[in-house]
Amino acid sequence: MEARRRLGEFLKTRRSHLRPEDVGLATYGGRRRVPGLRREELAQLAGVSAPYYSRLEQGQSANASPEVLDALARALRLDDAERRHLHELATGARRPPTPRPAPERVTPAVRQLLATLGEVPVVVLGRFSDVLAWNAAGHALFAGHLAPDAPERPGQRPNMARLVFLDPHTRELYADWPAKARAVVAMLRMASGRHLDDPGLAALVGELSVRSTEFAAWWADQRVKAGGTAVHEMHHPLVGPMTVTHQALLTEQEQHVVVATTEPGSASHAAMTLLTHTTATAHGTLPARG
Repeated sequence: MEARRRLGEFLKTRRSHLRPEDVGLATYGGRRRVPGLRREELAQLAGVSAPYYSRLEQGQSANASPEVLDALARALRLDDAERRHLHELATGARRPPTPRPAPERVTPAVRQLLATLGEVPVVVLGRFSDVLAWNAAGHALFAGHLAPDAPERPGQRPNMARLVFLDPHTRELYADWPAKARAVVAMLRMASGRHLDDPGLAALVGELSVRSTEFAAWWADQRVKAGGTAVHEMHHPLVGPMTVTHQALLTEQEQHVVVATTEPGSASHAAMTLLTHTTATAHGTLPARG
């Protein structure tokens, strides 16, 4: 029932964001009691019966076929990530609860990648944004105020969502903090479709909802994001402003390897080079020069 409820909430919220004029429906100037499309209007656009759609939205049905879900996605104007999330929610509503997954660990291959990239900042995030590993440059860029070995302490690892919303240092790191924070929420919401009954995610969402009104509002908005590439203006306390590209590479273990780069020859690149060289010098990891 919980999975069906979440599927219904997603459909209802996405429906509320669509206006009749967005999909070519005439309103003839009449007042509407609810925001967005009516259920029967969306059902008509998707080519399904209004009673059937109402049952889906009310959490009373979990047998939507992939074809029906695709039709609903088109009617709701969902993007690829939102469409995938819709299918994952529907699949979760039909399957029995899954056992809690094993604790997340970084594979030797990912460890090698961190070491190979060296002076390029890298951080490895788990399914729900736990920091599983970082190299020295990644630690310096994203969380130099935390202990370098913090990710190596199971049960006490930093969590990037928690840092973004609750840690003043991380909040000040992003010039456009709301954009970064919304992206974090959207990625957590995307993960929730694959792990509907995970108690760790439920605890994290509950904590952030209680401690951050912004998180609670954006979580209720049902936006989803699959990761990928984003550009952020970062104000680092040691080297000042930088324009940094974050690229998230997804591993087979559902871990995101986030690589931070700057445009070669730019002032941001010079600032990043200063930060990484200062970090390498402090850790004694600069390569020997002949």
